[in-house]
Amino acid sequence: MEKTPPHTTIDEYIAQYPENIQKILQQIRSVIKEAAPDATEKISYQMPTFYLHGNLVHFAAFKSHIGFYPVPSGIEKFKEELSQYKGGKGSVQFSLDKPIPYDLIRRITLFRVEENLKNSKKKGKS
Repeated sequence: MEKTPPHTTIDEYIAQYPENIQKILQQIRSVIKEAAPDATEKISYQMPTFYLHGNLVHFAAFKSHIGFYPVPSGIEKFKEELSQYKGGKGSVQFSLDKPIPYDLIRRITLFRVEENLKNSKKKGKS
């Protein structure tokens, strides 16, 4: 079996999934873009990634969930709201058989934007 080459854009990444999953991924992408309009898009760790003075958030589709990766600080800040979802130190899993919490994704992304901007000022980065 031939291995497919890694995706180089978020569009390519999303296009590999069935239409129902594509819609969810596009909505997540749209929510993140709205919350972080100055962030750039890239593929990192084979996942769609938004970058603003460092990695902001990643997301990925799996068989039964969408993984969202706002780094440990993003999980910690929203741990009460995220407690109903499976997850780890820097990740959360949104089950595909339940509504995706787009507003929570937006608020976590806004928090991460603020955090990265604050950290870049401390480090003297532009």
